[in-house]
Amino acid sequence: MSLQPMRVGVVGSGLISRIYLENMTRRFEILEVGGVCSAHFENAKRRADEFGLPAMTLEDMLADARIDMIVNLTPTPAHEGIIRQALEAGKHVYTEKTMTTGHESARALADLAAKKGLWLGSAPDTFLGAALQTARRAIDDSLIGEVTSFAFAANRDNDYLRSFYRFLNLPFGGVAYDYAVYYLTALCSLLGPVARVAAAVRAPYPTRVDIDPKSKTYGQRIDTPNESEISAVLTLKSGVSGTAHVNADSVIEDMHFFAIYGTKGILYLPDPNGFGGEVRLQPNWAYDAAPAPARALGNRPYYADNSRGVGPAELAWSVRAGRPARAGADMACHVLEVIDAIIESGGTNAFVDIHSDFVRPRPLAVPTEGEESSIRN
Repeated sequence: MSLQPMRVGVVGSGLISRIYLENMTRRFEILEVGGVCSAHFENAKRRADEFGLPAMTLEDMLADARIDMIVNLTPTPAHEGIIRQALEAGKHVYTEKTMTTGHESARALADLAAKKGLWLGSAPDTFLGAALQTARRAIDDSLIGEVTSFAFAANRDNDYLRSFYRFLNLPFGGVAYDYAVYYLTALCSLLGPVARVAAAVRAPYPTRVDIDPKSKTYGQRIDTPNESEISAVLTLKSGVSGTAHVNADSVIEDMHFFAIYGTKGILYLPDPNGFGGEVRLQPNWAYDAAPAPARALGNRPYYADNSRGVGPAELAWSVRAGRPARAGADMACHVLEVIDAIIESGGTNAFVDIHSDFVRPRPLAVPTEGEESSIRN
């Protein structure tokens, strides 16, 4: 099936824009990049020149009738304004995570998109990668039987990261919005929506020493106000419950644990901050003569490397095919409400109900004519 490519404009020229542009210009036939813009034109031109693209202002990009979709890679506090402008200009939008700084503003944008007959999607699109799609198939095929619970835990070292990645010190750059969003999106894509949350949230280090030797504040204390530790209990609408723990006051190397427990086995997942990794199945050997060790499941044969850009490509295929997007607005709004609820519960010491819902996205199709056949069906 051959459909007309969708011309996209990229807003934002930061670190993550390089891998998006690399994949969107070379990997996905459905996408045609028409230009790059940034808050600072010289930065947009520098990034655009790398890929032989024109640098544009946001005004020119939104006024360009040839551009069908905006891919928004700016910091989270800028998302709402840019998405609204793009939708008002009649453009479909795919945005980096999280969609906005709160689920109510995200829902308002999703409603605006629907009113205008436009598609709105949001990262993280890592759940479309080989590992989590392998896990999805295993769950759908009942390899672990009936799901009974889940647990994930992750760590990183913000003492290091916040010196080099200053957006982590901006509002909504805390560990819940910037890091836990990968795990929560993976969880929801696999098991469906969340019904209720209870959490403990901490920000024990309001300042840290800047260790970036290139920084003007090197050796000085900088404000680091955002949450850096969360522990939560989540109950899904299915009745299944589990735990979530993320600690950014730990060691530099990201480490993770992510398990989904079932009546017939346990599924161990890799870090959902990436697209690939090993998915292992521990079968229940209680009634067997010999214990069965955990075994690796063969990953789906696509999107195992850094595939950022598959989200915009999948959204473009959805628009062209006239079907709901897998990385669509409803799940992104729901995950953002869950994150907001974790923060709220951490402040009130009370359970918080989740009111939004979404239809669990379909698993990717088996590719028969290259990678794109898996996202266009």
